[in-house]
Amino acid sequence: MAIQAKIKNEIVNVGDLVQVFAFLKEGEKVRTQVFEGLVISIKGRQENKMFTVRKIATGGVGVERIWPIDSPWIEKIEIKKRGRVRRSKLYYLRDRIGKAALKVKVELPKSEKPKKPKHLRGGRVKRSETSDSSEVDKNEKKDTRQVRRKKSPKASKK
Repeated sequence: MAIQAKIKNEIVNVGDLVQVFAFLKEGEKVRTQVFEGLVISIKGRQENKMFTVRKIATGGVGVERIWPIDSPWIEKIEIKKRGRVRRSKLYYLRDRIGKAALKVKVELPKSEKPKKPKHLRGGRVKRSETSDSSEVDKNEKKDTRQVRRKKSPKASKK
């Protein structure tokens, strides 16, 4: 399980889709604004603990807000959906676009055996139907080897 925190009597995990009801002060008015997004990180200790919520706004622009856990400006938190992740920080979601930016289930690639090179795979060796032609090929190879061996000692005497 990823990191979790208790915020306003709600246990919130990284990867949860939450609605944060935060007070917003405009002049002398105070109103509640809802920010709905994905918890991508929880960091810090004790009084300094903070959490980051990320949402995709209009035009596909990502917006992140960071709140202290004990903030007096948070009215309440509602958990819309529990996420199951295997990471403590979901910063990799910043690189994603569209719906993929909200998918938090980490899918590990299926492990496939790497293919061996053809010469190491084994299997049947194709041979020609007549054995005479294969003997001729072997003799030709021997001849070329003998020629090379004879040339190399002469070259070394110089």
